[in-house]
Amino acid sequence: MTGSVTLIGESPEDPFSLGRALSVVLDGRGSVVGWSERARELLGFTDEQALGRCAEDFLVAVRDRDLVREAAAGCVRDGSWFGVLPVLDREGRRSRFGVRAARVARVARVARAGRTDRADQADQTDEWLLLGAPAEEVARWEIDRSVMEGLFRRSPIGLSVHDPELAILRVNRPIAHIGGITSDQARGRRIGDFLVAADAETIESRLSEVLETGRPMIFTEQSCRLLADPGAERYVAVSAFRMEDSAGRTLGVTQLVEDVTDRHRARRRLAMLNEASERIGTTLDVEATAQELVDVAVPGIADCVTVDLLPAVGLGEALLPERGDPLRRAAFKSVAPFPERVMYPVGTLRSFPADSPQARALVTRRPVLVARLDGDGAELGLDPERAGRARALGVHSLMVVPLTARGLVLGLVCLWRYAVPEPFEEDDLTLANEFAARAGVAIDNARRYTQEHRTALALQRRLLPREVPSQPAVRVAHRYLPAGGSAGVGGDWFDVIPLSGARVALVVGDVVGHGINAAATMGRLRTAVHTLADLDLEPDEVLSHLDDLVTRLAGEQEQGDDDGPGEQVVGATCLYAVYDPVSRICSVARAGHPPPALVTPEGRVSLPDLPAGPPLGLGGLPFESEELELPENSVLALYTNGLVEGDAHDIEAGLDRLSEALGGPVRPLEDMARSVVDTLLPARPADDVALLLARTRTLAPEQVATWVLPAEPTAPARARALTAGKLTEWGLEEMAFTTELVVSELVTNAYRYAGGPVTLRLIRLHRLICEVSDPSSTSPHLRRARSTDEGGRGLLLVAQLTSRWGTRHAREGKTVWTEQELPG
Repeated sequence: MTGSVTLIGESPEDPFSLGRALSVVLDGRGSVVGWSERARELLGFTDEQALGRCAEDFLVAVRDRDLVREAAAGCVRDGSWFGVLPVLDREGRRSRFGVRAARVARVARVARAGRTDRADQADQTDEWLLLGAPAEEVARWEIDRSVMEGLFRRSPIGLSVHDPELAILRVNRPIAHIGGITSDQARGRRIGDFLVAADAETIESRLSEVLETGRPMIFTEQSCRLLADPGAERYVAVSAFRMEDSAGRTLGVTQLVEDVTDRHRARRRLAMLNEASERIGTTLDVEATAQELVDVAVPGIADCVTVDLLPAVGLGEALLPERGDPLRRAAFKSVAPFPERVMYPVGTLRSFPADSPQARALVTRRPVLVARLDGDGAELGLDPERAGRARALGVHSLMVVPLTARGLVLGLVCLWRYAVPEPFEEDDLTLANEFAARAGVAIDNARRYTQEHRTALALQRRLLPREVPSQPAVRVAHRYLPAGGSAGVGGDWFDVIPLSGARVALVVGDVVGHGINAAATMGRLRTAVHTLADLDLEPDEVLSHLDDLVTRLAGEQEQGDDDGPGEQVVGATCLYAVYDPVSRICSVARAGHPPPALVTPEGRVSLPDLPAGPPLGLGGLPFESEELELPENSVLALYTNGLVEGDAHDIEAGLDRLSEALGGPVRPLEDMARSVVDTLLPARPADDVALLLARTRTLAPEQVATWVLPAEPTAPARARALTAGKLTEWGLEEMAFTTELVVSELVTNAYRYAGGPVTLRLIRLHRLICEVSDPSSTSPHLRRARSTDEGGRGLLLVAQLTSRWGTRHAREGKTVWTEQELPG
């Protein structure tokens, strides 16, 4: 092995330094002429034992002499030698030493005879200096030197050495490559000579901290933009440590620099994907979802992003796969003010030129990347005037990604760059495609929800009463507010149903669940309530029948709707009240529903203590009716739980707020309803709300006539006479003949079949109402009498002479009633 020899080591750790290596001097014959103290320590031979002897005779084993002679020949030939040789010590132990040998010239001054000037002449002889150290130490030192040399010549990680003033002493090739310079050009310069000021200041401040504190910096990531290309994004990971000499004096700082731009971008893209998964699709609103997309993409991917959707998407309508409709701008965002004279504003409806990237993306359903925009306006998908303005603002790169979901095209996402000088790359297109895929599913979910929501809302509104006809028993005001947000349409409903005898039924109910299923179930229950109301049943009986119906509906869903859309409806609550304006009695029953609020004519509010009853659908549990006597002009407030329940308060607090909103001086019902809604509800309630306010009326005594007739054969005649007199008093003489026939027939039936006193009542409203009550619970029925029958035609006659007739049952007995239109 040959190479240059350094007589003095570069550091105390150098095994060949004078303080650590043994030194031996040989003359031309190989005899020892110099023997150092270190040689005595390592080999054990004294000066007397070593000087003047041939080194080969006592330092080299016989078996190793050929190897040593070969090394000596190489040294003579080349003038120096370095390698490992086996050496014997005084005890005869054989050890391996690293040896460096070099020729040295010894010059001696001698006097030459025959010289007249007596000047001395120089006589030069060659000798050989050998430096040796244990082979293990030499190997470790050479490895350290190789590592250090490799860091500067072959390492892929950048290495930069700075003096205490942070001037560059030395850089390796990767650092020089990052800066676009050579190692010699970097020497003596500062970091700020190559990097933009902000990045250079950051790096130098951190290196200064390492110099001051001695604490190393480990893998600190920071921006590293070059002055030669300040627009190009570059990130490096820097580790640094302070350099010290053997006495602890600071020599400078060394930093290891790794270009992590690609890793930084990949990590940023991953973070953006995570952010997109969290922020896109948080609502079931098409416009909001489109805005979420542009909020995530700007400025993460692009400087400006637009979202254009098919009009049917925003309307929640079905999409036709091959239909070439224009697109409507749904969302828009840019990093800086981007005037609408350049980009079309939100709401604009337009088509794209056939040769534009947008049109290609729509047709192929594949993303389009235009890294450098060099063409005309068609390349931008803008009209020529807007395209010119866009170029003036610096728009230079474009990506177009189709929004698709479930095999259908929903629209386009266009991403522009004008502030960042770097063009879009394939990695950017991949990221944008991921964003668009997530947004496409979310937008389609929002479209489907909008479609279902509108369908359910339309169904619910068709099922609810639009206008409540005027009632003689009450004046009403009502409100219905569908739920906001993602809750959707629910099953809340209210109703005002006219009953016989000028009475009225007030109904409020709430079906469990939301969506079309709840709305459809609500419609079925409302129809059932109307049917049961026509039977003039007591409130508790009505609820019992509804309970059976809900139980059957739940059973039908369990058997047939396992795979159907929407949530399963399994129950409902309801409050049913009947008010009689003659007696001022209100009979109320409730099935798991909040209690009504009662406002007296003086403005005092109370919540009557009524039996709660179980919710509908539990089956087999009883309901109870409670009678309340209401003064005229009392207000009965019926509502669903969405009015008084909320996330911010419990139902008790809601009832207190309701009482506060209803109380106070007498006001029109519409004002009371407005006050309740404004006080209790947010702009977008979380649940459907139905509110029904009814102000009671009382029929004047002169509008009602009541007689109790004994069960005697003369009862029909007496009834006819009383009826004729009252009709004459009311000025309805022309109705006397017909009414007398009706009254006579009904009283006759009661006398024949009931066996008890008969009550006759006439009520004069917009119609003439005639009621005959008896203690029998048997209902009369129409039947077809044969020609030979002497009776059986009475009810047929009554049905022909009146506009309506019917029977209602009470706790004891029944009432047969009729209605006749007044003249004119």
